[in-house]
Amino acid sequence: MRTISIGLVDDHPLLIEGIVALLSRAQGLEILSTGSTAKDIIDISLRFRPDIIIVDLSMAGDVYEAISTSIKISPNTKVVAFTAATGVDSAIRALDAGATGYVLKGSSAKELLQAIEAVRHGETYITQSFASQVIAGLRNASLRRVAAEAVRLSIREDQIVRLLLRGFTNKAIAASLKISEKTVKNYMTILMQKLNARNRLEVVIAAQALTDREADDPFGDARSQPRQPSHWS
Repeated sequence: MRTISIGLVDDHPLLIEGIVALLSRAQGLEILSTGSTAKDIIDISLRFRPDIIIVDLSMAGDVYEAISTSIKISPNTKVVAFTAATGVDSAIRALDAGATGYVLKGSSAKELLQAIEAVRHGETYITQSFASQVIAGLRNASLRRVAAEAVRLSIREDQIVRLLLRGFTNKAIAASLKISEKTVKNYMTILMQKLNARNRLEVVIAAQALTDREADDPFGDARSQPRQPSHWS
């Protein structure tokens, strides 16, 4: 397996040390360089052209412009924002600038590694508890479709979501799918966690944001087919 080269830019020295230690222990990852300003994002991309560059959003300089510039300099470099910024606007700006990963600093080490793996394979990764909010906030249809891929539903979850959007009750869903009502309730709990929803209504709203991407797709490509479970579904 080819080693994944990584650049890391954050203005908190202790955090840099911790992430370097974490990634150094992971098999197949190599830290090429670190920095602490927006300018360093560009410099690292220019000098090292890493596979992935992990950046904080709250640093000296225009980080969003630096993300955009670094991708122009090194088109094969993927950018993962690793940040404490929980505002939807920050996430949208980062994605619009070209980032394909958005991981909140309150996430686990496992999630950061999942993000690295996802963007390495050309996928978009957004912290799951935050993804549905980002999708709802995106006005750009193509970006919304990309961000929606960050919320992965199993085939059964997808079936339940589609029935929810048709106004089915738990009892009706159970009858339609030939499963118990208790099983439906268990899936509803899982969906609430994945979609960062507090109740049934919020699940429906978040699910509508997910399915909107299909309505925006004029070609009805593979997204119209049942989605396969992802590695974290």
